[in-house]
Amino acid sequence: MDVTLANFEREVIHASREVLVLVDFWAPWCGPCRTLTPTLEKLERDYAGRFKLVKVNVDENPELAAHFQARSIPLVVAIVNERPVDKFTGAQPEGQIRAFIDRFLPLPHEEEHQQALAAAQAGDMETAEKHLRAALVLDATYDEARFDYVEVLIATGRPEDAKAQFALLTPKAKADPRYEPMETALNAVDQAQDLPDEDEIIKRIEANPNDLQARLELANKRIARRAWGPAMDELLEIVARDRTFQEEIGRKTLIAVFGMASAQPELVSQYRRKLSTLLF
Repeated sequence: MDVTLANFEREVIHASREVLVLVDFWAPWCGPCRTLTPTLEKLERDYAGRFKLVKVNVDENPELAAHFQARSIPLVVAIVNERPVDKFTGAQPEGQIRAFIDRFLPLPHEEEHQQALAAAQAGDMETAEKHLRAALVLDATYDEARFDYVEVLIATGRPEDAKAQFALLTPKAKADPRYEPMETALNAVDQAQDLPDEDEIIKRIEANPNDLQARLELANKRIARRAWGPAMDELLEIVARDRTFQEEIGRKTLIAVFGMASAQPELVSQYRRKLSTLLF
């Protein structure tokens, strides 16, 4: 499509937040432009929406030409996330242009992951899960997607499936800041299955408020049924009474719950502040 100064911000800058935009600076009198533009248009069709092509007539839009220093045309500028990231001049062979474009496009498994994140953001966990599975079929070592898949499985009440997926993370995943909180969360859910009823645990706490093991068990039971607030209350109490209990299990489990309860950001923020008050 042709763009001018009037619609450049909408069609290029804003659009580049969602997709790679190629800006083709050309002029009717430019011979190489007449060679390059059809190639770019063909590639836009071939890539089927994975990038957007816009054309700027430098004779009609001298301000844009000056801004992008289009002293020699054809000039093609790649825009990503509102910023020019690279450019080339002159009529290039199709293969070189494809290589130029591919540098700024996500790989297929990354595209599936991005679609999963968008679906999760919209609250469509079923679609998010579908795209995460697709991403992992394309690349089974893609830990970023597997972390998110585990979170979806936890959030939808499938701890056994979550544990199975967590076990498939690559060794390098242990360096990821999400690894330890996720492991803690899964352990909490796992341990809850073998614990007595909450009423029995509560009686132990009433008899001895300093029974931190009982408080941890009660928190784990509540985590398993996704009662985030009551679970975090018990974990905060553990931190307040003995921060070092079981190698800071209260704080570590709280951080894990923050991740599991991310769909309730106000609740998480409230308990983050409470934890910060206790620690600092």
